[in-house]
Amino acid sequence: MVTFNEVSTVPSLLRNVVENIHSPEETFLIHKKNTEWEEISFATTLQKADLVSAFFLKRGIVKGDRMGLMIENSPEYVYYDQGIQQIGAINVSIYPTLSEQEVEYIINDSGIKAILVGSPFLLKKILKIAPNCRALAYIVPAFSDFEKIIKPADLKAEVLSFDNIVNAKGSLSEIEQTLISGLRSALLPADTSSLIYTSGTTGTPKGVMLSHSNFVENVKVCLQQIPVIDKHDLFLSFLPLSHVFERTATYHVCCAQGCKIAYAQSLELLAKNMAEIKPTVMSCVPRLLERIHDKAIKSGTAGGGLKAKIFLWALETGQKYRNIKESGKNPGLIISLQQKAAEKLVFSKIKEKTGGRLKFMISGGAALPKNVGEFFGNLGIKILEGFGLTETSPVMSVTEYHRQVYGTVGRVIPGIEVGIQHVESKEIINIQTHESFQEDFECEEGEVIVRGHCVMQGYFNKPAETAEAIDKDNWFHTGDIGRFYKGNLQITDRLKNMIVNAYGKNVYPTPVENIYLKSLKIDSIFLIGDKREYLTAIVIPNRESMQEQFKLPESFFLQPDVFIEDQAIIDWIALDIRKLSNGLAKFERIKNFKVKRNPFSMEEGEITPTLKPKRKVIERKYAETINEMYKVAVEAD
Repeated sequence: MVTFNEVSTVPSLLRNVVENIHSPEETFLIHKKNTEWEEISFATTLQKADLVSAFFLKRGIVKGDRMGLMIENSPEYVYYDQGIQQIGAINVSIYPTLSEQEVEYIINDSGIKAILVGSPFLLKKILKIAPNCRALAYIVPAFSDFEKIIKPADLKAEVLSFDNIVNAKGSLSEIEQTLISGLRSALLPADTSSLIYTSGTTGTPKGVMLSHSNFVENVKVCLQQIPVIDKHDLFLSFLPLSHVFERTATYHVCCAQGCKIAYAQSLELLAKNMAEIKPTVMSCVPRLLERIHDKAIKSGTAGGGLKAKIFLWALETGQKYRNIKESGKNPGLIISLQQKAAEKLVFSKIKEKTGGRLKFMISGGAALPKNVGEFFGNLGIKILEGFGLTETSPVMSVTEYHRQVYGTVGRVIPGIEVGIQHVESKEIINIQTHESFQEDFECEEGEVIVRGHCVMQGYFNKPAETAEAIDKDNWFHTGDIGRFYKGNLQITDRLKNMIVNAYGKNVYPTPVENIYLKSLKIDSIFLIGDKREYLTAIVIPNRESMQEQFKLPESFFLQPDVFIEDQAIIDWIALDIRKLSNGLAKFERIKNFKVKRNPFSMEEGEITPTLKPKRKVIERKYAETINEMYKVAVEAD
């Protein structure tokens, strides 16, 4: 592993690569341009970053100014990020899928002065809200022909072409180079590197302040825990860089080790891109792994017969071989020969679809089903799971390359403490560090708390919320329930009812439910979507409104069927749901729903005495109906 002990800021990671790891002319970034993959060197990347720095310095941007990015993963993201950070400005990346209202709030709350915009669709979104954004002075489209979208009379902000900035002819003057170098050297580890907005329980987004030290230390210890990542690796990047997971696990890791980064064209083209690029490492979310698992099982067993028998035999052989290896024993001659046959007949064909060179994949953002992890282990593909939050930079624990415990999220990273706190008494049950690791250690569950170099500086302009999250002893309270199992951290539940979808995006039910409750047709609504691809809901209609609209007798509500199947009633409610969904981000919108005939009942144990729904009880009781909603939606697609 390359050492970079003297590196202490995000911009210095990449500078260290060209000074100590790679020639400046070697490839760093790869992206699809028209029909061909184009390679971009470290030297070109740094040159374009310097042009960004010089451009904004001339326009009065100074250390501490917030600079926005609303763009898909691309080389332009890197040029802009490196350019603003090396002069001390702060990266504020915004999810492209957020609603106009949320984007406007983030721009105003953080005081963004300039924003890089990645597509015509996103530019139109920014143009609608720009007149309401007080500090926004520059809008920077990263694509051509944007002029036809602009209506100058409607704008206070100046629109600038990013292509012109990064493709400016001529080199920087010596004075400019000296100024940029001096500002980069003057950066401190404690300076804020980025604001990443995450929604709170009230629905108001909070800007998580992460320092250069937060990011750099997180990368250093993760590479210490996974020492097999080296300068020859090629990462395929497809998770959004607006998410802290991809930012750290792919972008910053590659900046530290000198790995190449290739950018996938889209989620739809990911499989094609994997076959073309042949990555050695990928960060991913459980949903992708579940899809690969499901397709492999379906393809391997389709039609039955000899092919299906060979496929199932191979999986069984892979499991036996893996169990022996993971127990620390050496497989015998017979099982080793069987494993080689399974590899040739079955496993190699599945691996070819990933490019055939994967050393491992890093899964984060949500829990990976144990059986899916084991499936990949049986194939001989390592899946390393990590755990953390935006507020923890993000990694708190990650699977060690040589030690797999399926259903856990790995060993605590070096330099931090992870505690398990009793939810009611607040007594700390146990504290574990990287050094205290024991393979057979277990403890009871409680809230997972953490302190150390990974913990955020706080929430931007929200001291009360910061004090609520980080206690007087500097413990950050994650809101997750967990324990230690076989020395590894295991997440078992959530303290709050936060939903984390299959792509790792957090959805807090209350503010989303409140949007839908604006409909006079809806009395209450219960969101579903944890570990799933999208949201669904159980809707309790407003009884009076429904009776009035459809002239329903009282006997209608005494019928034994729990859910209403009358299509006219469903369509009536769907009209409002579709209309109200426009005020939400795409990942917050309901894709399917069931109409419950009567409200949730205290007698049935579905709600508490304070009328709050019991999530586990409801999801367990109506599991069949919930699964039908996803099955129907998938089949409809």
